[in-house]
Amino acid sequence: MKGFHHWGAGEPLGGVRISGRAVPGRRTKRILPRLGPGTIPIVDHENLDRLTAEALVESGVPAVVNAAPSANGAYPSQGALILARAGVYILDGVGRKVFERVSEGDEVELRGDALYCGGRLVAAGERLDQETAERRLRESRAAVGAALERFARNTVSFMREEQDLLFSSLPVPGEVAAEIRGRHVLVVVRGYDYREDLAALRPYLRDLKPYIIAVDGGADALLEAGWRPDLVFGDMDSVSEKGLAAARRVLVHAYPDGRCPGAERVRRLGIERFDTLPAPGLSEDVAILIADQCGAELVVAVGTHVGLVEFLDKGREGASSTFLTRLKVGPRLVDAKGVSKLYPARVSAAQLAALAAAGLFAASAVVYSSDRVADIFSLLAVKLRLLLGI
Repeated sequence: MKGFHHWGAGEPLGGVRISGRAVPGRRTKRILPRLGPGTIPIVDHENLDRLTAEALVESGVPAVVNAAPSANGAYPSQGALILARAGVYILDGVGRKVFERVSEGDEVELRGDALYCGGRLVAAGERLDQETAERRLRESRAAVGAALERFARNTVSFMREEQDLLFSSLPVPGEVAAEIRGRHVLVVVRGYDYREDLAALRPYLRDLKPYIIAVDGGADALLEAGWRPDLVFGDMDSVSEKGLAAARRVLVHAYPDGRCPGAERVRRLGIERFDTLPAPGLSEDVAILIADQCGAELVVAVGTHVGLVEFLDKGREGASSTFLTRLKVGPRLVDAKGVSKLYPARVSAAQLAALAAAGLFAASAVVYSSDRVADIFSLLAVKLRLLLGI
């Protein structure tokens, strides 16, 4: 594309020139839908998380300008390394003044460690290449112990404020409760490995037909995988208009005091029929509690956050609502994270050979005895499902 240039490992810093249309945004996830190969996002994202970095790589942007440090060493965030390995140029720590000097759609150019707009220098920072990102990741691993101690202390502190999650009854709309009762419920969050896990769960979705709750951007994840959510729940800060329109019901997560900023966005998108649900805790945790309270037989979670790095990537100082939720739901909750690694969807050569043998056997049986055709085809169908994992 005219105007931008990918940097190479052997290219001198001063020779780097990358140009494109600026897309500034203090919240990275809100500008992701507007990014493409000819754009340069300008963000304010301290400790770039893996999920955001992967989305930036997928968008095809040649460079990322970050007002904040992309990896400050507080914990092992992987985003900067993911971008660097993908060949995305990172201009790091340029400061927040850049948002006052660059507007949406401005033509900007990166020259080495500086950002220009209309030929004028507007910001300067540090080039964060793969070697530097790897070094910062190694150094940050030494801080894991301190980060874990702070996280555990905050979790216990927040639990005192959110302990009502264990005992309170959520004001779930009666229609939703009636639809969930006695069924499997799939809760989908657009978190780590959601694509792989949704692909691995395709047979489960097809055969069991669970009630599907999408948490915010989980609605778009489902549409991408070819499924439609029964309910979209959350504060509505990361779901697209298409994702909202695809849902049969919309339930907006409100603060315990009744304030509901997400309702304004839903109305702006032209959706008039929706309910609100005030509750403490994170939307993904409340979605699981909704399923449990409404009498779900089993709750299967996709993309939910577990582990220290994932929590810190989300900017969470503790995991009180997550801990309390899992304590309350207990064995009725199944986390699908990693299921794609347990049950890979690839078909091996041995499986294909066995499938061919099964087909020949069925054909021979049809010739031998036409009276047994129905039974044979039933047996073949069972073999196919076992061999292919469908």
